[in-house]
Amino acid sequence: MTTGLVYALIGAALAAGLAGGGSAMGVAIAGKAAAGVISEKPNLFGRVLILQALPGTQGIYGFLVAILIMVKIGMLGGAPIALTNAQGLGLLASGLPIGITGLISGWYQGKIAAASISMTAKKPEMSARGMTMTAMVETYAILGLLVSVLMYIAVAV
Repeated sequence: MTTGLVYALIGAALAAGLAGGGSAMGVAIAGKAAAGVISEKPNLFGRVLILQALPGTQGIYGFLVAILIMVKIGMLGGAPIALTNAQGLGLLASGLPIGITGLISGWYQGKIAAASISMTAKKPEMSARGMTMTAMVETYAILGLLVSVLMYIAVAV
C-alpha cells in the first residue's frame, strides 16, 4: 500500500467519522429533548421526530464524500490504485471541509433542534418554524459538502 493511498483513506475516514460524529451528537441532543416531550405528549411524536432527524444529514454528507474518495482510489472495486503523495494528500484535504463543518454544524443543529422540540411541546403549531430555524444550520454543512466535492473533483487520479 502506498503512502498516497493511506492519505486518501485517512481523508475518507475523517469525512465519514467527523461528520458522522457531529450527526450522532446532534441527534442525541435532540433525542433527549424529544424523549421528554413524548413522555408527556405522545401525539407530538411525528413533529418531534422530524426535528430530531434533521442533524443526521451531516453524517450522510460525510459518508457520501468518503464513498466518492474510496471509489476514486479503487477501494470499493477491490483493486486500489497506487497514488502519489500529492494525490493522496489532495484527497485527504477534500475530506476535511465536510468532516469539520459536519462535526460542528451537526452538534449545533442538535442544540437548535432541541430548543425547537421544546417550543413544539408548548405550541405544536410552531413546529414548522422550528424546522426552519433548525435547517438554517444545515446551510453550512451543505457548503462544506460543496467544497469537499469541488476539491475531490480537482484531484486528478
